[in-house]
Amino acid sequence: MTDGTVGGPSDAADADAAATAPTSKYDDPRIPLLAAARSGLIALGVLTVISLLVWGGKEGMPGVWGVVLGAAIGGGFVLLTVVSVLVTARSTPTMTGAVVMFGWLAKIVVLILILLVIKDMTFYDTMAFFVTVVLALIVTLGAEVWGMSQSNLTYVTGG
Repeated sequence: MTDGTVGGPSDAADADAAATAPTSKYDDPRIPLLAAARSGLIALGVLTVISLLVWGGKEGMPGVWGVVLGAAIGGGFVLLTVVSVLVTARSTPTMTGAVVMFGWLAKIVVLILILLVIKDMTFYDTMAFFVTVVLALIVTLGAEVWGMSQSNLTYVTGG
């Protein structure tokens, strides 16, 4: 509600809201990130189902556990990077960089801890785990790149 004066508090708030809100879906810088996350999730889901069928049929429950652990680590870590960039998309580049770098450090520490905990356990198939981690990293990252490349986003080139 405005108080009727030009330049009142609500006018400044409206101007700030207009300046930060994208004018169309093509102006929202989060669109490619959302497309990347969606593509990555779909690809990870398809890979997980196929891997469960292959490794579950070949190795039984140890194969299933290897796939579940591998998909969670390989795909989950890649998708968490997209989520961290999405969360900080409207902040400064410095903040986004700091969050992404801290995220990578945290993921490396978590990975080392997980590997230390499960290294001598026999409930999972190590080959199913390894193959699924590698494939999940490749497939999820590739799907994210494809998803981002298919996004329409307004950009201006210098001339």
